[in-house]
Amino acid sequence: MRLHRRADQRETPWKNGGGTTREIAVFPSGAGFDTFDWRLSAAKVAGDGPFSTFPGVDRILTVLEGNGFDLDFGPAGTVRLTPASAPHAFAGDMACTARLIGSAVGDLNLMLRRGRWRATAAWSTDLTGLAPLPPEGLCLAYLAAGAARIGAQRLEPGDTVEIATGEHAAPPEALAPCRWVVMQLARAPA
Repeated sequence: MRLHRRADQRETPWKNGGGTTREIAVFPSGAGFDTFDWRLSAAKVAGDGPFSTFPGVDRILTVLEGNGFDLDFGPAGTVRLTPASAPHAFAGDMACTARLIGSAVGDLNLMLRRGRWRATAAWSTDLTGLAPLPPEGLCLAYLAAGAARIGAQRLEPGDTVEIATGEHAAPPEALAPCRWVVMQLARAPA
């Protein structure tokens, strides 16, 4: 099991000035945008504008805070995402423009190199009933709200727990009502 602490993550401004991002975890470790197999990041979207396209990458986007936004995929339609919405999966090569519903939005973005990894994501209030992980899989659990503890280590909002197949770790103990984004990743079949 590995903990990715919010306090250890550096916020980086976007080149277009429309927000900031912080990388939470990437595989392989140290990989850049052209070489990652999967990447988990959190962003603050400060204004309307186009999303960057990522050919050959699938994305799962979850709104964590703010009123949300409308994602305009042109002829493919528009999707409204709010903190009450389920995580939304889409192809990273699709052109997409975000229109904020009110003020800035905080989101969680899981990107997976198509053909290498696949994933599901869902909101959860606890981690005790997670489905078994597939061979060569892993679970990323992002604490969006609340407080929890694993052993003597306290988890705060923005912290992420990474558990790989075969690791036997007790689920986090809630210290306050929790809201998690649970992402289960598996290697894509060859």
